[in-house]
Amino acid sequence: MAVGARSGHEEPEERPEELAEPPEEEGGRVKQKKHRSFWKELPILIGIALLLALLIKTFLVQAFSIPSDSMQDTLQRGDRVLVDKLTPWFGSQPERGEVVVFHDPGGWLDEAATTESGPVAEGFQEVLSFIGLMPSAEEKDLIKRAIAVGGDTVECKGGTQPVKVNGKALDEPYLYPGDTPCGDRPFGPVKVPDGRIWVMGDHRQNSLDSRYHQDLAGNGTVSQDDVVGRAVVVAWPLNRWSTLPVPDTFDQKGLSAAGTVAPAALGLAGAVPLVLWRRRRLTADGTPG
Repeated sequence: MAVGARSGHEEPEERPEELAEPPEEEGGRVKQKKHRSFWKELPILIGIALLLALLIKTFLVQAFSIPSDSMQDTLQRGDRVLVDKLTPWFGSQPERGEVVVFHDPGGWLDEAATTESGPVAEGFQEVLSFIGLMPSAEEKDLIKRAIAVGGDTVECKGGTQPVKVNGKALDEPYLYPGDTPCGDRPFGPVKVPDGRIWVMGDHRQNSLDSRYHQDLAGNGTVSQDDVVGRAVVVAWPLNRWSTLPVPDTFDQKGLSAAGTVAPAALGLAGAVPLVLWRRRRLTADGTPG
């Protein structure tokens, strides 16, 4: 008998697809596996979305609504800005020229000036503020431009005189048309303590900023610990979408406080005499320099 030849009656080999059990039939129709209902999955999707929104609000960005005219024309009442909350987690500190959101240092906001609304509106705002789409009604936050940082000396003599930081005059094209650099409130010179910032609104004649709170703790300055983050984008309304870059005037040379450049300057000043002394000594010993 030839190798591989079948002897007698043999059952045909079963194919893999024939090993699977046939689908159950019910009423003459194949019974399909039921998928989870969309309405059952919807709460899970909403829960995941809320969790992600909360994480983004806490660590990345948060939306804030502009409640006043103190930052006109840069920001209008009702604008929604996105505030970068990520970089402060990595030790970044506010810099001159940035538009920053900060908690009320104490006594800056009039608590009686809160807007009353119905329970439905309040509940809706609480939900939106929880996920970062609106500010919380309980949070007392302000938005201003950082003009000077710790170690700086800032002043303004009044009239049309410019604001000066460490003796350098600022060119401020962002001021509200018709405003003077320090409005009717000249100040300084003020030495900003380390770890604090001096802030002013762009609408100088309509901004209760550092100039008006020099009688409070910090002499009108704001602790960096109270800074929520930097406003980087006007996100709403769409026809006002724009970024909020640092104006060029804050990049001018010599604006940095003497204290920030002193270590490098002192190091260089100390190194030069040591190098000259060493060269003289080597020359006196007959050793080529």
